[in-house]
Amino acid sequence: MSKSNLGEQNYEPFAERYAQSITHKPHNAYYERPATLSLLPDVHGSHVLDAGCGSGLNTEWLLDHSATVTAVDATPKFVQMTHERCQGNATVFQWDLQQPLIFAEDESFDLILCSLVLDYIENWVPLFHEFHRILKPAAFFVFSCGHPASDFYREWQQDDYFAVTLHAKEWQGFGEPYPIIHSYRRPMQSIINSLIQTQFEIETFLETQPSPDHINDPAHEKIYQRLMREPCFLHIRAVKR
Repeated sequence: MSKSNLGEQNYEPFAERYAQSITHKPHNAYYERPATLSLLPDVHGSHVLDAGCGSGLNTEWLLDHSATVTAVDATPKFVQMTHERCQGNATVFQWDLQQPLIFAEDESFDLILCSLVLDYIENWVPLFHEFHRILKPAAFFVFSCGHPASDFYREWQQDDYFAVTLHAKEWQGFGEPYPIIHSYRRPMQSIINSLIQTQFEIETFLETQPSPDHINDPAHEKIYQRLMREPCFLHIRAVKR
C-alpha cells in the first residue's frame, strides 16, 4: 500500500482505539452513522461496495440486511478487523481508493457506500469516475464527509475557502497518545461539481442534526447542543445517470 494514502497513515497507528470508540462516541454513533445509513435504499439482495470500510460496522449492518458485500480499506488493521467481524460472510481486502478499481467489472454493483473516507483524498473526480463505471444504471452512491462550514469557519479561517487544502489536526477524542490526522478541506462547490462532472445526480443532500440519543447522557450535552446549531458532516445520496 502506498504511503501516500492518508487513510492508512492516519489510522494504522491507533486503529484499535478508534474501533473501540466509534460504537459509542457521539459524533459517530449518534450523528454521522445514523444519518448516513438513513440514506441507504433497501439493500436486500443488493451487491454493495463498502468503500473505506474501517473496522466493519457498516459492512456488518449491510450483511445483517441481506446484502452481498465487498469491503475495502487502505488500513491493514481495519481490513483484519472487518474480516473478523464478518466471519467470512463478506469479501474483504486492502485497497487504495486512489487507484483504479480493477477488482470490479463495469456495472457490477447496486450501491456504493463511502462513509467518512473522502476527506483523505485530494481529487475526487478520478474515483467518482470509477464509482460511476462500476455501478449499475440508476444505482446509488451514498457518502458522508466533512462539512465545509465546519471545516472552514470553525477550524481553518486563515486559509482560502475556495481552495482544496491539506490540514493536520490533533484528535483528542480517542485517548492518548493523541493522533495527528491529516485531511483535505474543500469548498462546497468542489463537492457538488465532482458529482456533476462524473454524471451523478444528487437525490438527497442532508445536513443532519444529532440523534436524540445524545440527550440520554449528560456528558454529551455540550456536543449535542453544538451539533444542533452547527453542522459537522454532510451526507449525500447520488444516483448514476
